[in-house]
Amino acid sequence: MRIPRYSEVADDIAGRIRAGVLPAGTRLPTHRALATEHGIAVATATKVYRALTEAGMVVGEAGRGTYVRDVSGYAGLEMRRHTPVERVADLSFNQPLSPDQGDQLRRTLRELAAEGDLSALLMQEPPGGRTRGQAAVATYLLGHGIDVAPDNVVLTAGGQQGLDTVLGAVAAPGAVVAVDAVTYPGVKLVAAQRRLELAAVPSDTAGMALDHLERLCARRPVSVLYCTPTLHNPLGFVLGDEDRRRLAALARRHDVLIVEDAVYAFLEPGHTPLQALAPERTFYVGSVSKSMAPGIRFGYVVAPTRLRDTLIRSLRASSWGTSTLAVALATRWLTDGTAERLESSRREDAGERQRLATTELAGLQYHAHPASYLGWLTLPDEARHDVIARDLAEAGILVTTADAFATTKRIPNALRLALATPERADLILALREIASRIRQHMPAARPS
Repeated sequence: MRIPRYSEVADDIAGRIRAGVLPAGTRLPTHRALATEHGIAVATATKVYRALTEAGMVVGEAGRGTYVRDVSGYAGLEMRRHTPVERVADLSFNQPLSPDQGDQLRRTLRELAAEGDLSALLMQEPPGGRTRGQAAVATYLLGHGIDVAPDNVVLTAGGQQGLDTVLGAVAAPGAVVAVDAVTYPGVKLVAAQRRLELAAVPSDTAGMALDHLERLCARRPVSVLYCTPTLHNPLGFVLGDEDRRRLAALARRHDVLIVEDAVYAFLEPGHTPLQALAPERTFYVGSVSKSMAPGIRFGYVVAPTRLRDTLIRSLRASSWGTSTLAVALATRWLTDGTAERLESSRREDAGERQRLATTELAGLQYHAHPASYLGWLTLPDEARHDVIARDLAEAGILVTTADAFATTKRIPNALRLALATPERADLILALREIASRIRQHMPAARPS
């Protein structure tokens, strides 16, 4: 059987990619230029690039062209975590900890061991938690603009489980979930597992395009809106009060449920939560992974009263609930002032790290909220995000590429920088290395 012409051309390009003749980051000819070069139709050239894209060898970006992909594994949603050299800094994931937290944990565990019936910590938590833990969260949330009964608080093993539990409870397979065009990767993972359709709403560092969201909801049966109104991950924006009120009204008008991700909200307090504006339809998802410690795996969902039992059933079906020991530890810190102290420390730390990033990345297209642990770094076209990520990994620095966050085929040429994990001295070194590598690709840096 004769091999189709598009396959012959695709095999030729693939062979040159494997041989290193076309290295990662190479911009390939336009569809029309490829057609002319090989004497094929433009439609056949499109088939060539489609085949190479499906093989994971190239990526097409609307308005920019088709590029050879880096396949080292340091880009994308599930990137490699091991660097080929000793790690200098991990800027791909935020794990903020204070220097004295080990001692604090030791003291708290001793206190827990010295009081009451210790064997009770070996018993299983009921789905959603017990009243003491729920009440501790409800009291804590009073300081963040949310006034709910403890029974409306459902305890989870972290924010990601809370997100998965909510979407599993209220969104059937095939349901349409509206999200920012650039959004938290965890919602992409949940959507893929639960066969949900993510409908992208244009967004940038100023926020979500609410006019577009309005048109989307009028045109399609949107079941759920997932959003992060305070310190968006990764773009860093904070929605203003007017936009929050408009979003709540829009959700009521189109009968859309809201999932409000508030994991980073403690860093920028004082904003009215969507939950307070539309409590009958908003699931407020939080955790202590950034405020206390990522290893505690304690989170919570504030659920609308009418949907609480549905949420509990979803939690029971997946993992039952969270660890009794994690609940005891988090409850103690929420009630004895430790959580408040840690949050204050995190806010000061995030502000200082963001100032360092702004200084070291001056002159680049770096955007971040001054209170955030995250930053969005748009690259010049000549600097491909996957290639830069690979080069940085080879220098011991991990970053996250924009394709991990994109929910459309148009992938920004950008990196997200998570600033919380490294020691500050290591963070400065990493930021300087990032800036140096990017500036090498900027037009002004090239000889005339």
